[in-house]
Amino acid sequence: MCTRCREKPSCSQGNDRQSPEDDDRKVRRREKNRVAAQRSRKKQTQKADKLHEEHECLEQENAALRREIAKLTEELRHLGEALKEHEKMCPLLLCPLSLVPAPRPDPATGCLPR
Repeated sequence: MCTRCREKPSCSQGNDRQSPEDDDRKVRRREKNRVAAQRSRKKQTQKADKLHEEHECLEQENAALRREIAKLTEELRHLGEALKEHEKMCPLLLCPLSLVPAPRPDPATGCLPR
């Protein structure tokens, strides 16, 4: 009977002397486990690298979109100012008959009177 686990005599826990077959099996198992661990670490590293690259791409895309937003915001501000300046002198908006809806100006000719 095994002195460690109190099992049958075939138990390997209490057997300090192992056969060469058991030693070979243990070595092969450890080698197989070592290779599997290396493979797992490599896969994990590759996944982390891929995520890092994806993160970098998204950061660049985000920066480009922020620049575009800033550009469009500035364009909106500029066009708003241009519209305010135009409204000050537009003959259609200055018409004394402001109660009568003004005809829409032809985009080709603009707001200038004919």
